[in-house]
Amino acid sequence: MNKPELLAPAGNLEKLKAAINFGADAVYLGGSKLNLRAFADNFTDKELNEGIEFAHSRGKKVHITVNVFPHNEDLPGLEEYLKQLYNMGADAILVADPGIIMTAREVVPDLNIHLSTQASCINYKSALFWHNLGAKRVVMARETTLKDFRYIRKKLPQSCEIEAFIHGSMCMAYSGKCLLSNYLTGRDSNRGACAQPCRYKYHLFEEKVHGEYDEITEDSDGTYILNSKDLCMIEHIPELVDSGINSLKIEGRMKSSYYVTSVVKTYREAIDKYIEDPKNYVFDSKWTEYLLRPSHRPYTTGFFFNDDIRQHYDSSSYIRNYDIVGIVRDYNKESHIATIEQRNKVYNGDIVEVLTPKGDNKIIKLQDMKNENDELISSAPSAQMIFTIYCNEKLMVDDMLIKYKKNK
Repeated sequence: MNKPELLAPAGNLEKLKAAINFGADAVYLGGSKLNLRAFADNFTDKELNEGIEFAHSRGKKVHITVNVFPHNEDLPGLEEYLKQLYNMGADAILVADPGIIMTAREVVPDLNIHLSTQASCINYKSALFWHNLGAKRVVMARETTLKDFRYIRKKLPQSCEIEAFIHGSMCMAYSGKCLLSNYLTGRDSNRGACAQPCRYKYHLFEEKVHGEYDEITEDSDGTYILNSKDLCMIEHIPELVDSGINSLKIEGRMKSSYYVTSVVKTYREAIDKYIEDPKNYVFDSKWTEYLLRPSHRPYTTGFFFNDDIRQHYDSSSYIRNYDIVGIVRDYNKESHIATIEQRNKVYNGDIVEVLTPKGDNKIIKLQDMKNENDELISSAPSAQMIFTIYCNEKLMVDDMLIKYKKNK
């Protein structure tokens, strides 16, 4: 049976390590140039070296996004940048522009090329075209149906891998190529600076006779007519695996570490459970519950099954039920003292959930909270401050503490 790669977003070094610790087979990230997330943290050269070393030491891969549609002024230095990525040990680059592909073939012929979803590849003939030009993998357009994926896999040689987005934010533009941001704000979405005007609130009017206008809207507060729901395919792991897709991709380089760990862990468990025993596979409802906790919009299966309605008209805001409050940095088995690095304000006595790479989450109470001077404290209010707690439950380094937002 085909066991697909689970590919996770890594907006910074912490998220890269979290994704790999919680089960990702590979991560994708933006370097210092030419990627479509100009406002993500992205990686410095030093961080990129550390991230690649961290991943490779654990048998995982790192894919670098070079997926802008460059203008002439973006091209100087391209050859040197591609050589730099190759020398650092990047496992592949994600590219949409034919000029960048051609350049990569010339200067780093041994560096794997993955065709970005921005290239709008939606049929096997196009995939074969790009494969013949050097693309080892094709990230199919998000408009591709599950039926299309099955057909494309059958028509392509095994040397051409295919990849699909299975979770995360969706863009209403065709394969993510949009000019709304350029027109409304002057920020070029195809060069990484999208202002996301599709998430704005709009008022729509229909012109009647004599210059009169009737407002067409859900209610008096306006509507979000371009705002897409988020993609979620957790209930369809058997169909995804059986379709022959080689890599299952999670969106979210701008999302939090908690989002990355929670989503990666959920899909890791579901994929492994199906691969282990396909005939007796049963969907576990806890996976849906896990995916409702980190920030998300209402879910859809996107174009996989041709859902009739993919837009969410009420609000563009994320639903956020839980916050990450800390990351375990050490646990002393003898004293039962856990050392925590703070992420959001948390109080002594709070009930929190422990998100751990393997196994079910645990519920603990924060007790005997102390600062670095071993002084009792009532809360941890400062960003990234180090504090300790007493905890009988064995905790592991990099376990994540999360708290329901209404829990005070």
